[in-house]
Amino acid sequence: MISPVRAASGIFLTFLVALLSFPASATIVPGPLVDTAWLKGNLGAPGVAIIDIRGGKAAAQSFSEAHIPGAVHAPYGGEWRTERNGVVGMLPEVEVLSGYISGLGVSNASSVVIVPAGSGASEFGAAARVYWTFKFLGHDDVTILDGGWNAWLEDSANPVASGPAKIEQATFMAKPRPEILVETDEVAGEVGTQTILVDARPDKQFTGAAKHARAVRAGHIPGALSIDQARFYSTAANRLRPREEIASLVPASPKADDADIISYCNTGHWAATNWFVLSEVLGLGKVRLYDASMVGWTRNDALPVAATVQP
Repeated sequence: MISPVRAASGIFLTFLVALLSFPASATIVPGPLVDTAWLKGNLGAPGVAIIDIRGGKAAAQSFSEAHIPGAVHAPYGGEWRTERNGVVGMLPEVEVLSGYISGLGVSNASSVVIVPAGSGASEFGAAARVYWTFKFLGHDDVTILDGGWNAWLEDSANPVASGPAKIEQATFMAKPRPEILVETDEVAGEVGTQTILVDARPDKQFTGAAKHARAVRAGHIPGALSIDQARFYSTAANRLRPREEIASLVPASPKADDADIISYCNTGHWAATNWFVLSEVLGLGKVRLYDASMVGWTRNDALPVAATVQP
């Protein structure tokens, strides 16, 4: 008669052999940002999914003419955001996003690398917003190519492909994280509390001297802290600034251990950069994104708006 110990050992050995027979798991990205050397070294690695989000009228042609080998084109101005009830820049329905991402050949096992154009601070917000979208959908294995497409072109030794992308249909199943998204009624309930509202817009829009074309009123949410997202981007280097420099540019209050932060702008675009910096680069605790932002907020006349300068 075989003893229970030997039987258990046999079962474990069988399990171990079966486990080792599976192929190696996909590459796991090393952090929220990767450089071109890392991406070059991982081109063609199992599970690496490169998503080129360059937008604009000629984006499709530009991608066809030249892109990182293995990349698929998913322009930021396409399916990543939607308009709802007159408010632009809103997060699409989870089912819609899941289907779209599956169609890009991305699965839950993919290591996603987001490639923006790399043309400046405002454009970096596109990459940050797509990154946040993956995080909201429960996908942690995601990163942004620091400097984007332009950084890739800086080194002539980096390979470039042309023509249409070759996509293999995959299945992406979302596991939403509602805790990193906040709705207008929730924000209204946080005004006047210990929650830190961080406004990512330029100073002129914060003070009320200017406003987004779709915003009904100029100004900011009362009590908000102005942190223009552009400060975190080095125009000279065309990269996000180093972590230590970023930390020095953030006021003390959002860096408190118990800080509860809501990042907003006009349409959840610039706000995504501040969310990325505070949550992913600095690793602060509770940071939420308000996608409706001032365009959504100002549509409700009952919600207060503060302005120090009249437009």
